[in-house]
Amino acid sequence: MDKKSLWHTPLSRRSFLQQGVKGGALLAITPFLMDRLPHLRNSSTSGQIATAALEKEEIEKLLRIALEKGGDFSEVYIENRQSANILLEESKVKSAHLGISQGVGVRVIAGNKTGYAYSDDFTFSKLEEAAQVASYIATSGAPSPRKVNISPAKLPSYITVKIPLESIAEEKKLKLLQEADQAARSYDKRISQVYVTYYDEVRHRTIANSEGLWVRSELPLLWFVVQALSSHQGKRHLGRKRLSEHSGFEFFDKYKVADTAREAAREAIAMLEAQEAPAGEMPVVIGNGWGGVLVHEAVGHGMEGDGIYRQDSIYAGKVGEKVATPVVTLIDDGTLPNFRGTTNCDDEGTPGNRTVLVEKGVLKGYMHDLLSAKLLDMKPTGNGRRESFRYYPIPRMTNTFMDNGPHTPEEIIRATKKGIFIQSLSGGSVNTTTGQFNFDVREAYMIEDGKKTYPVRDATLIGRGFDVLENIDMVGNDLAFGPGICGKGQAAEVTAGQPTIRIAKRVMVGGTRAR
Repeated sequence: MDKKSLWHTPLSRRSFLQQGVKGGALLAITPFLMDRLPHLRNSSTSGQIATAALEKEEIEKLLRIALEKGGDFSEVYIENRQSANILLEESKVKSAHLGISQGVGVRVIAGNKTGYAYSDDFTFSKLEEAAQVASYIATSGAPSPRKVNISPAKLPSYITVKIPLESIAEEKKLKLLQEADQAARSYDKRISQVYVTYYDEVRHRTIANSEGLWVRSELPLLWFVVQALSSHQGKRHLGRKRLSEHSGFEFFDKYKVADTAREAAREAIAMLEAQEAPAGEMPVVIGNGWGGVLVHEAVGHGMEGDGIYRQDSIYAGKVGEKVATPVVTLIDDGTLPNFRGTTNCDDEGTPGNRTVLVEKGVLKGYMHDLLSAKLLDMKPTGNGRRESFRYYPIPRMTNTFMDNGPHTPEEIIRATKKGIFIQSLSGGSVNTTTGQFNFDVREAYMIEDGKKTYPVRDATLIGRGFDVLENIDMVGNDLAFGPGICGKGQAAEVTAGQPTIRIAKRVMVGGTRAR
């Protein structure tokens, strides 16, 4: 591909995609081309996507080749992804990219072994090589010829689109970024910097396997992030608010970017007055929404099927046992309409599913992909997910949340004589074998005599997931959700959610001030 032509010539979206059809391509848009952005994806060819595809006979041949060395199961995964990414900083467009990525992954399962290879070259001889490599990795027993006959399957529909992302000019997206920037800056004169990110993509997937499955799915995604930096008398804080769904551009009728920006600015200003957080064990109240990332990290990863069949999760073998207090019900639901973690099917072709993990304190089940379900003699739950065609699928969460309880948020605060209220958490990590976790706290307040008082900074949460579940004594009725990115060797779009909850004990708050 001649990159120079991309920098100096107005380029239609279709032409750009055709030039990158064999693998991946990225168009970086310089200031010189910013005034031409509307032409790039709002040309007369808008909506015509130049995807590389395979015929039914070609897919079946790859599936047969992959089984030549005796595997039990083979799969072909075809992906095409088109994206746009714009960053606004200092009220100016800092970067803008249009990109495509596409390729084919071939997987073979033999017992508990997985062979995987991929190619971003759609030349059929290259795809045959990938199938042969995957077959070799998962060699088992004597090869036996297998007949493979795939047929189209109909998927449920959990994602609706009214205004296709491909139909929207970049000029319209730029206006959203500018609106958010202005709203954050006008919130308070102490907002010194604003960063706004717009990202969209449309991912086309074709999934076929030796069991006869053949599905096609289109997955649009929007991701909008506002970060507002406050500065005053040597103190600074970076507030953040994120929006994301699998949706068309009507998403921005539902969510107003100015409100999002003001919420990021509110946090940034509120935390300027924060005092040092106390250290020690104390009751912790966690607010609704993205606070559910604590459950996601500290508990959810331990209930993913790969950790269960390897027996390196603390929840292995505990189905039917009490693992939490009776007010706790945990669910992973890949069918919530248009949520960030929702898909009509997972990356193995299994339809989305609602899986109850814990019900009234009792462990009910786990999250499975095809392999973990097979090894544990359980049903797949639609949790086989991969970052792209370059990865094979593994069990991952989708939209994971704690369900509503009987208390109001006000009751929970009033019932807490002294403790800490966590409005939002930042990054965290967990050891799924021991359940040990730690989280950075982004926004928090002290609770004194049943009331939220002053903000505190530099707090961390330290504990074990098992202890958290056994010490949640109050659960609110204000369930809300927040979007995020989950890392487990691969990135995945997820949603975490919970109502306001109280963890009465066994959580250590790391701070810089003695109690």
